[in-house]
Amino acid sequence: MKKATQVFWYALAISLIVVIWGAVAPENLNSFTSNLTSQILMDFGWFYLLVVIAILLFCVYLMFSRFGNLKLGKKDDEPEFSRSSWFAMLFSAGMGMGLVFWTTAEPISHAFINSPLTEEGTDAAIKEALKYSFFHWGIHAWAIYGIVGLILAYFKFNRGAPGLISATLTPLFGEALMRGAFGKLIDVLAVFATIVGVAATLGFGSAQITGGLSFLFGTPNSFSIQLIVLAAATILFIWSAWSGIGRGIKYLSNINMVLAILLLILLLFAGPTMYILNMFTHTLGNYISDFFKMSLRLAPLNEENRSWINSWTIFYWAWWISWAPFVGIFIARISKGRTVKEFLLGVLLLPSLVCFIFFAVFGVSALHLEQLGIAAISEFTLETSTFGVLAEYPLGTFMSMLTIFVIAIFFITSADSATFVLGMLSTNGLLNPGNSVKITWGIIQSTIAAVVVYFGGTQGLQNMLIIAALPFAIVIILMAISFLKNIQSEARSRR
Repeated sequence: MKKATQVFWYALAISLIVVIWGAVAPENLNSFTSNLTSQILMDFGWFYLLVVIAILLFCVYLMFSRFGNLKLGKKDDEPEFSRSSWFAMLFSAGMGMGLVFWTTAEPISHAFINSPLTEEGTDAAIKEALKYSFFHWGIHAWAIYGIVGLILAYFKFNRGAPGLISATLTPLFGEALMRGAFGKLIDVLAVFATIVGVAATLGFGSAQITGGLSFLFGTPNSFSIQLIVLAAATILFIWSAWSGIGRGIKYLSNINMVLAILLLILLLFAGPTMYILNMFTHTLGNYISDFFKMSLRLAPLNEENRSWINSWTIFYWAWWISWAPFVGIFIARISKGRTVKEFLLGVLLLPSLVCFIFFAVFGVSALHLEQLGIAAISEFTLETSTFGVLAEYPLGTFMSMLTIFVIAIFFITSADSATFVLGMLSTNGLLNPGNSVKITWGIIQSTIAAVVVYFGGTQGLQNMLIIAALPFAIVIILMAISFLKNIQSEARSRR
């Protein structure tokens, strides 16, 4: 295949092995990955917490240090995209469909099914539920994406390096090692983590769209319908990736942010408006005041609380780390011409605030129904809980149909962004990879998703994300050291 590197073929071979394993022996795959994941969560939970808070603090340091005015690119380079398009694309790639999926399910779970600290169903549990939802989807996640994206953008646009994870480590290990087997191993890990992560997301997305159609119109909630949804989405996201970032991906991201905001406003005013605003304000205060306490909470003397932390906080941190190669590379690709401070402020603060608003509106609307006994949202499946909430409010059918449309476009924008990044990683960092490579990765992702949905291997693939995140957390640390070494050296040379 034209310009495809060894990384492409190695990652493709590994992906096919996993597909065959999941198809032939899905229970064995789940068992193996579950056991390994459990061991990692128990033995390295402290490591995940310390790494993530260190990454966040490093981002804050860079924003307000003398390096904050450093431009990603040459002095005369201007941003390729407007701030609104830039934000829409980075947000769609970084959270996308997952945000719509969890905005009702997670607060309901924390408040009424398994509370992190207090008895389920109490006022305290409801407050904690929203606070921890803010925590899991807030600034920590975006700091991970931000630091990887910043480092990749710097090495690509300032140092002329290929847009590869391995290229950022050259100052530490030397060009020969990074162009050899060790560098290829790092890039293959990035490709594989992206493939598995997006495949799991495609599986969730097709399930939620199918569940929504079944909830609204009574269509069969079956594998065949999910397969049709997946096939239609595949055609659309491959077309979008084919069109390139400046056309398909940008336009879809802009359209979807407008629709998502429209949905948000409709539910804000159709739902318990004052309750939502009060809970948002109160929760934001609790989030800020308990920020470091939550960031380092591990509950070493309470097995039940530690189990909750493993299942939620550490799982999320590992999830964000494993997605960092994909999201970081995509954000880097669209951020040429911005300063370090502008980049980090834009990536960390605004997306976090949008996530908080989404969780406040959807989460509080769900909690309100359950709290007053109007509807038992906690009894709905994950993929139908949002539709169960919307059905209880005015314009419920319209909002549900709009939600399906928003999910579908988030579905497409996440997949087309991933397809574009996979093309870059497997063509030695080309900013505009060939269409044949992008099409191949689009088909591979959807094929894995279809196998996962049919054979029930979603949990096994999610566990692989956790497994891949452990070595990648170390890679991120090395990337940060390499980046700091370079910018300090560059600053000294200018004196």
